[in-house]
Amino acid sequence: MKSINIKEKLSKFSKNWHPHQIATVDNMQVILAKLKGEFVWHSHDDEDELFQVIKGTLYMQFRDRTEVVNEGEIIVVPKGVEHNPCTKHDEEVHVLLFEKLSTAHTGNEQHEITQTEYPKI
Repeated sequence: MKSINIKEKLSKFSKNWHPHQIATVDNMQVILAKLKGEFVWHSHDDEDELFQVIKGTLYMQFRDRTEVVNEGEIIVVPKGVEHNPCTKHDEEVHVLLFEKLSTAHTGNEQHEITQTEYPKI
């Protein structure tokens, strides 16, 4: 039961699209990630995801629209909804994510960017 300094944790890694677990809450994990460019279209059949933008602007693409998520805002992607997070103008965006421990990085999609294990920092 210690406080977690998010800025300090973010300083421990630099790779984009490589989530790091900073805490667990029941069957949920709290993840930090740095995003830059475009991810991969995917969905999670059984899990919702919550993204909180710590720094920058996240563009959450859905098949019918794009939601702009600014610094200090959150977006919840419901289970089963196909989405593709991305950034623009070569900006690196920092996000805090809340998701079930069972959530696969790229859902049912296998991609060169897919991570199967999140380092704990």
